[in-house]
Amino acid sequence: MKTGKVDVLLGLQWGDEGKGKVVDVLTPQYDVVARFQGGPNAGHTLEFNGQKFVLRSIPSGIFQGGKTNIIGNGVVLAPDLFMAEAKDLEKSGHDLKKCLHISKRAHLIMPTHRVLDAAYEALKGDKKVGTTGKGIGPTYTDKISRSGLRVGDIFDGFEEKYAQHKERHLNILRSMNYTDFDISEAEKNWMEGIEYMRQFNIVDSEFELNSLLNEGKAILCEGAQGTMLDVDFGSYPYVTSSNTITAGACAGLGIGPNKIGDVYGIMKAYCTRVGAGPFPTELFDETGKKLRDLGHEYGAVTGRERRCGWIDLVALRYSIMINGVTQLIMMKSDVLDTFETIKACVAYEKDGQRIDHFPFDIEHGITPVYEELKGWKTDMTKFTSEEQFPEAFKNYIDFLEKQLQTPIKIISIGPDRSQTIVRKK
Repeated sequence: MKTGKVDVLLGLQWGDEGKGKVVDVLTPQYDVVARFQGGPNAGHTLEFNGQKFVLRSIPSGIFQGGKTNIIGNGVVLAPDLFMAEAKDLEKSGHDLKKCLHISKRAHLIMPTHRVLDAAYEALKGDKKVGTTGKGIGPTYTDKISRSGLRVGDIFDGFEEKYAQHKERHLNILRSMNYTDFDISEAEKNWMEGIEYMRQFNIVDSEFELNSLLNEGKAILCEGAQGTMLDVDFGSYPYVTSSNTITAGACAGLGIGPNKIGDVYGIMKAYCTRVGAGPFPTELFDETGKKLRDLGHEYGAVTGRERRCGWIDLVALRYSIMINGVTQLIMMKSDVLDTFETIKACVAYEKDGQRIDHFPFDIEHGITPVYEELKGWKTDMTKFTSEEQFPEAFKNYIDFLEKQLQTPIKIISIGPDRSQTIVRKK
């Protein structure tokens, strides 16, 4: 029996690291790309041939012909948003029905989940998490409380199951005195999405993936959001509702941990965050604004301004540890091209002490300790090999590799697929 390989690709910061582009670049090496968690709150942006695409639920391997793409059991899926996303891709000439498979065990985001999302956020007042409002949290809540609706349910007594779940949600909303909403139009679109989904290959994805492995196929597991948004290990409670780490790929796809090979950890050359929550290296000055403008740091799904700051090596070391990262991929290096000086957070100060580990609470009393490095002041966006890198940028890479004890294998110097340099080292 042949044995294939399973590699994992995920974000190491607070999301928005550029996972979509990297999956697209790496896909030629793989037979299968599988999303293992998250939902339409993800926004994976890909640019090539003068076109720009934003994927929310569909795996980023969809643009490489002949690859199997799987939406795994750990994903939560909104049928109406999925339909809109898939139809847009079909208009651009990508035949999804041949290559996209959906797990029967993936949970469905209902229209009432979005209303619950808004209601719960309203209750939190100034302690809002900064949810995207897509119903992700309430759907995962239903999943964990064993009262969720799954993709496989659309083939067996679906109308009755849907009505029961909807009524339960409405009762919760009535108990919260949250009744000023109308889901009739959303519900109509949602049901159209259900009918559209029936046209796809809806599969027992755990069997399919393990069968493909036994045939010797190579699988790339695609994560959404980032490690620092993991429900267990992120900056709780300002996190997403799923496990965004390597272990989430096993649970979100039904693949044994002994099958995992390389873990590609993606990071930006600086750091960003969307929504509420602690962010030790955040910049509130002109430098932060410059990073936002040069990096076009606005949410792919929400359009919200991203908070920007210097790279946080304390948080990155933590992310590398809990994910078992074997190779690093650094995105948006070109955004720092014009900076005279670049800073990197190498430790924190807390309660008068210097610490180099990521503590339980980063919301209070944390001061970043920086090291300064000389900028390279060079436009790298047209470079085609690492030999062209200026000395100061090579020094920045060396500094990061020593601090993180992990090799940086791929460097992105622009948004296009072609602006990617794979290092020979």
